[in-house]
Amino acid sequence: MSSSEGLFSPGLISSTVAASFPDSYMIRPLERGDYAKGFLECLKVLSAVGDVTEEQFGERYDWMSQHGKGVHYHVVIEHEAQIVGTGALIVERKFIHNLGTIGHIEEIAIRKDQQGKMLGLKLIQTLGSIAVNVGCYKTTLGTSEANEPFYVKCGYQRDGGTMSQYYEEAKSAYERG
Repeated sequence: MSSSEGLFSPGLISSTVAASFPDSYMIRPLERGDYAKGFLECLKVLSAVGDVTEEQFGERYDWMSQHGKGVHYHVVIEHEAQIVGTGALIVERKFIHNLGTIGHIEEIAIRKDQQGKMLGLKLIQTLGSIAVNVGCYKTTLGTSEANEPFYVKCGYQRDGGTMSQYYEEAKSAYERG
């Protein structure tokens, strides 16, 4: 598989949203070669990543590419050959709502030195455009109280609560995710 082949068709990203990024910033599907461009380093602003080797990253990417079509939509923001932002839309097909489809927005991360440039808003808009283009009737996300005002600015509203049950040894909130 070519390292320049994306995880999904870039045509699912709204051309209007893609054009709204600043010059020299490109939003696109995750590619297998993004490990070398700092993809995992970017995710570290969000949570612990672990010691993931390039081989392990490639195995996970290949699994998503082969078995996750129509489910996993990971995007990256590339600037000067480095990944400076990333986010994911995970699509769930339901039995309720007339066999509706919803999207779960996950792993939103903008590198610290790139924050304050409206990249996070544009990233959320990108994932929203993909959700619409694959037929989702809504998107949901979980966030901390501290980050809630950002998502309100992106058009989200509080809609119940999120509860979690962990199946591993207790860790710090950063390590746990």
